[in-house]
Amino acid sequence: MITKTDKNAARKKRHAHVRRTITGTAERPRLNVFRSSKHIYAQLIDDVAGVTLASATSLDKELNVENGGNKEAARQVGELVAKRALDKGYETIVFDRGGYLYHGRIQILADAAREAGLKF
Repeated sequence: MITKTDKNAARKKRHAHVRRTITGTAERPRLNVFRSSKHIYAQLIDDVAGVTLASATSLDKELNVENGGNKEAARQVGELVAKRALDKGYETIVFDRGGYLYHGRIQILADAAREAGLKF
């Protein structure tokens, strides 16, 4: 039987493998996505300087979502993180799916960020 901890350990291994090749710079930051069962989080990261440039989460008060663990919340978080990135002057990014499959909430968040103006 595969447990939740086994699945997360496998995800972290996949994420570490991807992170060997993907790095965010000041010109092209990395859009990192983390999802839990109840919420979804996204942040733009400059790995060279080691700073977070912009972030959005389903917990943000301005989104006012009832359930942060569904596709609608992921869409709103994608739009919000894109808006905040564009306000700070970041248009081109690198997408880091965090070891998750590009499916469901991760895909919805990425598509919403693209529709809001981010290029990746």
